[in-house]
Amino acid sequence: MRRLILAPLAALIALGLVLYGILPRHGKETEASSGCRETHDLIARLKPLVHGEIAALSLAAQSRPLPALSFAGPDGKSLTLEDFRGRDILVNLWATWCVPCRQEMPALDRLQAELGGGDFEVVAINIDTARLERPKAFLNEIGVKSLRFYSDSKADVFQVLKQDGKVLGLPTTILVGRDGCEIGTMAGPAQWDSPDGQKLIKAIKDQA
Repeated sequence: MRRLILAPLAALIALGLVLYGILPRHGKETEASSGCRETHDLIARLKPLVHGEIAALSLAAQSRPLPALSFAGPDGKSLTLEDFRGRDILVNLWATWCVPCRQEMPALDRLQAELGGGDFEVVAINIDTARLERPKAFLNEIGVKSLRFYSDSKADVFQVLKQDGKVLGLPTTILVGRDGCEIGTMAGPAQWDSPDGQKLIKAIKDQA
């Protein structure tokens, strides 16, 4: 008799936890996963390519959309990741006070020159919050010609991604599929224009 009473009671408690958000709603998880199905399938094909210069790339175990990010475009107008929907992008967070970021920037510029276009772009977002004239001056100084200038002078994108567990420091790079879902994340710099890096990006661009 006790079991007959406890079973319905446990079911009611579980239902209450779901309604109040303490337990996950499986329907929403399934919906999020299905929305990233294209990128999820792509990740499985990319695993053999993660080595050498990009060995530190961590492919997403469960691809899902990135949180909403807002930053300024080259013309100063506000953009979000949704504006890049339909294109594969490499999002890179950098600052002029970050030495590894400065060292990595020429490789990102060369990658954009080699493979950038209508289906792929390197979106390098500067998060300097002071002396805002420095980032553009630095890029001019090292001869960056292919990267477009994206910025967030409040560094909100860093905080949002940090809260989401995607960022611990700089530089951080996140590969995002054309469906807006995460492909993988790298903490620290990489030679993105190396043969290893280019082969990975080409595989992403050439997905069926």
